[in-house]
Amino acid sequence: MANRNTRSIYFPILMIWMAALLLLPPAGWAPKAQAAGQAQDPNIDAMLVLDVSNSMSTSDVNKIGNEAMKMFVDMLSPTGDKVGVIAYTDKIEREKALLEMNQPQDKEDLKSFIDDLNRGPYTDIAVGLNEAVKVLEQGTTSGHEPMIVLFADGNNYLNSKGSRTQEQSDKELNEAVETAKKIGAPIYTVGLNADGQLNASTLEDLSNRTGGKSFVTSSAEDLPRILSEIFASHQKLKVVPVDTITANGDYQDVVIDVPNSNVKEANISLMSSQPVDVRLKDPTGKEVTVPSSEVLLSRSKSYSLVKLLQPAEGKWTLQVKGVPKDKIDISLVFNYDLALILEDIPSKNLKPGDKVDIKAYLASNGTKLPSDELYPDMNAVLKVKDLDTGDTSEVKLDLKGDYFGGTFKVSDKHDYELVVRAEGDSFYRETAPVTVSGKAGAGGGSASIEEPAVPTWVWIAAGIALVLLAIAGMFILAAIKKANRGFVGQMVIEIRDDNTGEKTSPQYKKLTAFRGKFSLHQLLQLAPEMKETEGLIFTPGSEDRVVLHNSSPVVVEKSGRAVDASRGVELKSGDRLTIALTNVDKTITLEYLK
Repeated sequence: MANRNTRSIYFPILMIWMAALLLLPPAGWAPKAQAAGQAQDPNIDAMLVLDVSNSMSTSDVNKIGNEAMKMFVDMLSPTGDKVGVIAYTDKIEREKALLEMNQPQDKEDLKSFIDDLNRGPYTDIAVGLNEAVKVLEQGTTSGHEPMIVLFADGNNYLNSKGSRTQEQSDKELNEAVETAKKIGAPIYTVGLNADGQLNASTLEDLSNRTGGKSFVTSSAEDLPRILSEIFASHQKLKVVPVDTITANGDYQDVVIDVPNSNVKEANISLMSSQPVDVRLKDPTGKEVTVPSSEVLLSRSKSYSLVKLLQPAEGKWTLQVKGVPKDKIDISLVFNYDLALILEDIPSKNLKPGDKVDIKAYLASNGTKLPSDELYPDMNAVLKVKDLDTGDTSEVKLDLKGDYFGGTFKVSDKHDYELVVRAEGDSFYRETAPVTVSGKAGAGGGSASIEEPAVPTWVWIAAGIALVLLAIAGMFILAAIKKANRGFVGQMVIEIRDDNTGEKTSPQYKKLTAFRGKFSLHQLLQLAPEMKETEGLIFTPGSEDRVVLHNSSPVVVEKSGRAVDASRGVELKSGDRLTIALTNVDKTITLEYLK
């Protein structure tokens, strides 16, 4: 007989199953959906991967890769995006897990981590790329778009005394690329070519196979263009040209034209060999403080980045002051809070000769834009892919007030994928693909079919189902609440080298950023040599305590005695644990402080 815990799990599932059966309509009847093919404007989950082998000392003399990574971090939205860093040689040298950027200090901490990366011997691209794919595969947030940006010269240099062969590296690289394709993570490659030894074909292949893009540079001057294009490509944006200026020692005006009120961010990058100073005026001529809550300013040794948040429509004036005769390259990328939505197609089972009415409109935060915003300056097409033959074609759509409209006519007994693309001067949007079939055996005419009235039994069943769902929802809500409970306090970590007896200084790790659970490996910043700590999982306990669950082979001691943490060990403030690792000669001491 099932125990109470088992019954508590199955009970809400049973009720949901019953409710689903009640709500199932009879064959041939289906409710009309509100909209299909909606493409959101999601946040980014990005892994930045950098070759830090000694060969890069000549391929990337000025550490352009480091500067590019920092510039990418600065271009991300102030909140919501996640980014991680992998520095590799023929092994993982340093690693930062996917961290959510929610405040300026988050970006500064990550850029400091990038500045501290050092060189090492040998190179194996597969090692770095495989680790990045694994992090994305395990840590990408639902609704976020994963991506990888690889900075390398494309060459491998394996240790001749090691056991790793080029064939093994090639196999691992191919598996990593296939996994990246599977999870929808395009690989953007930046080939660093200061010494002319770039292996461009390898990097191009990585990008082409995953839907990314490949770039080559030997100079920091190319960074604004490259990073802007990567950022724009992934966000379905366009790089807006801005004039290059030669500094004269005084403030020089650069006009930044914000085209409409739907711009979420304007990223203005200034690349120069010498420091620059900036001032800013809004479209009314009023001076705006830089930096401020409305304008963010980031600096590095080779660039400055000005980010306008929710800027007003109109012509802004950026005043730039640089060292006389210094060349200042300026690039601009707008980010929009917009989605393109394809209205639902009533019937997707068609036959040759049937016509499908196409309607697509722009929306911001779920609200349809009125006809006088953006539409007049855009063009739209319906992109049609014949899934049986692979042929593609386009149907021009007309502007019809507050939507783009047209007609698609089924020509053959094939399946078709439909995507609407609307394009303006500084951005474009595409709807999610919708598949229709022209293989129906009967019927004809237009696809705009009248739907039958909703039967009475549906309303009765819906009422009963809603009651069941509400009860089940209470159980599920409680489970979700438990899974998303936060933590309080901090964990103090000391690591002792068992061979020398030396201890690290205490590290204080705040736990408030975690929800539901986290691993000791995360607290240790995913240090590769301590990978076995992935099986040590912390969850929230009662009365602001934490509970450790151990599924790894390591030994956990509390108060000098080994404890069975497989079922959970609760820690209150002041409790200490000792964890002896098995793969390396190190012992970790943890103290929980509330």
